[in-house]
Amino acid sequence: MKRRPLSPFSLSFLDIMFCGFGAVVLLVLILNYDTVKARNQTFADLRSEVVLLEQEVLVGEDDLVVARNNLEAVDRELVEMQGESARVIRTSRELELEVARMSRETLASREHINRLSSDLKSLDTEYKRLGAAVAADRDAGEKVRAFKGEGDRQYLTGLKVGGKRILILVDASASMLGETIINVIRRRNMNAASRRSAPKWRRALATADWLVSNIPATARFQLYRFNTTARAAVPGSDGKWLQASSRADVDGAVSALRAVIPEGGTSLYQAFAVAKKLSPQPDNILLVTDGLPTQGRSKPTATTVSSQQRLAYFDKAARALGKNIPVNTILLPMEGDAWAAAAFWKLAINSRGSFMTPSRDWP
Repeated sequence: MKRRPLSPFSLSFLDIMFCGFGAVVLLVLILNYDTVKARNQTFADLRSEVVLLEQEVLVGEDDLVVARNNLEAVDRELVEMQGESARVIRTSRELELEVARMSRETLASREHINRLSSDLKSLDTEYKRLGAAVAADRDAGEKVRAFKGEGDRQYLTGLKVGGKRILILVDASASMLGETIINVIRRRNMNAASRRSAPKWRRALATADWLVSNIPATARFQLYRFNTTARAAVPGSDGKWLQASSRADVDGAVSALRAVIPEGGTSLYQAFAVAKKLSPQPDNILLVTDGLPTQGRSKPTATTVSSQQRLAYFDKAARALGKNIPVNTILLPMEGDAWAAAAFWKLAINSRGSFMTPSRDWP
């Protein structure tokens, strides 16, 4: 059999084709590897960003929880502040109504007070005209303690300082620091020395000194200071009578009272209750005060006290004392207490005592 002759051209063509195909395949493999590498790098970068975003989301959720808690706390505080604001507004309105009512009462009673002042001046003029004042040189031999004041007018000639057992009650509440509410509040926040040196309190001390100095030498006496409670000026002498003939008892009572600092409210009930604790009971009471009481037997629950309530406290104290003991009142001035003068004047009439409102330069 005759062989077919080989064609060099055909073999070379196939080689060339296969070589070209192989080159194409190799090129495809190279390009595919670079593409996969670039894609993996891209995926890795994207995954890192995703992880970072997830962490940020977790942190944001934590911050959101904290923010919600803070918001709830702020809401609670807001509700509490709204409640407190409503309470303050309500209290302010009540105080405004009380001030308006007191202003009306003051205007209504001013004429009555003026009439009382005119009557007191007329009585003082009549006492002078009748020569009720005792000569100073004769009094000096009868007094248990020497006392020299700065005033030169005899305002207290009608005051009944006699008796066998004399109880002297001195108001030592915070209102004794001044004649106006503003001055009382201002002095109440001062130090102890400033409160003791308040002009009104010094007048009260001088009045008590005058009373002690003018009681009969044969009498027994006791000096009490009161605010929300009542205590003997001389420590350890509660419920006991002191001797007016004893210089130590007299000077000790006056000196002890000068160490007192005015503070607290006023309970006339506690002051009059002293009369029942002394045995035997007093036959004369000398009262130094500046107005109606602000509480009764115990402290009131309300933060403010109306004029009607103060009158009610006064009436209860007067009823508890009874009518057998004369009450001689020396009333010092106090702003906004319009009914005090009338109430103590009525007490003096009912108890067969006396009522005085001395001048500022006395004693």
